Amino acid sequence: MKTRTMTAGLTALSLVLGAQSALAETPSTVGATYRAASATEALAPGEKIADLFTLNMRSRYILQKLTDRTYWYQSGFYGTTWYVGDEGVLLFDPLQGQAAKILEAVRATTDLPITTIVYSHDHADHIGGTPDLLGLLADQTEAPRILASQQTADKMDRLSSKLPRPQETVSWPRGSFTFEGLTVELHGFDHAAHTDDHSAWLLTGERVLHAPDLLNADQPPFWSFAGSETFTYLQDNLREADALDWTYMNGGHGNVGAHEDIAFHLAFIDDLVAAVGTAMGEVPWGFGVDPATLTAHTAMLPAWYEEIARRATEAMRPKYGDYYGFNSATPANAEMVAEYLFSYQ
Repeated sequence: MKTRTMTAGLTALSLVLGAQSALAETPSTVGATYRAASATEALAPGEKIADLFTLNMRSRYILQKLTDRTYWYQSGFYGTTWYVGDEGVLLFDPLQGQAAKILEAVRATTDLPITTIVYSHDHADHIGGTPDLLGLLADQTEAPRILASQQTADKMDRLSSKLPRPQETVSWPRGSFTFEGLTVELHGFDHAAHTDDHSAWLLTGERVLHAPDLLNADQPPFWSFAGSETFTYLQDNLREADALDWTYMNGGHGNVGAHEDIAFHLAFIDDLVAAVGTAMGEVPWGFGVDPATLTAHTAMLPAWYEEIARRATEAMRPKYGDYYGFNSATPANAEMVAEYLFSYQ
């Protein structure tokens, strides 16, 4: 599968880069205070993990304590969250290809069994490690229960998913469940940008939000807005998540998130929409295409979008160009914005 190939590629690349003396880290998008990752000392609100790119390239995994009971994990630029109760562990999103590492990291925080698994959304890169994890947990007295939103469960059925199905569901778009006295709220996005079952899960007493693929904290928007199916509703989704009562966020990628990260993303997107709008007014239809060589008009739209995206990216560069992944992500994001502006007027 593509994601397994990607995981293998990252592993190989990390071995190569691991021999280098230092890896370059980009500046913080939010002026963060950085601290070394720690499984025993919680981050203060607003603090972030230092040298995260280097750690992803060189470490087996990164483990960070968020609260007395909640932990943040990342490996190969993919992350998840778990909560340690009195009797068991609530684990979100067994990442594809990472079951053994996740279990190793959980065992570094507790010997209690993993009793509940939650699927945040039906994308295999985030939940595809579930079969392997269940195999590793086969000696538990009881297998973990698997929970998901009703939207995710329905989608897995509709698409004939090969992954283990949830035994319990939470009402969509708003619902909750209880884990050892902890209330976990589901906040599904009525009109989701990333995918139709995209959601944010709030561990209420912990003030931790688990919302994979909503944003990459301490970075500009990732390529295609974190692989979103549409840009159309992204700003609304960000505002919905920002309105919730939390201190720490795990976006599934990027650093530990805070409300400042959402503010940065919204400001970046506002600037990108403006830059794309300006470029659309400057670039004439048919730019970059020689009509005399055409045998179909198909080349015209992608060429137009490509030039719009190039100009918008250059317009953004003075303000944002030094930030993480700007060169690789922004042109694709600009094309998505151009499609949105072209479609909705």
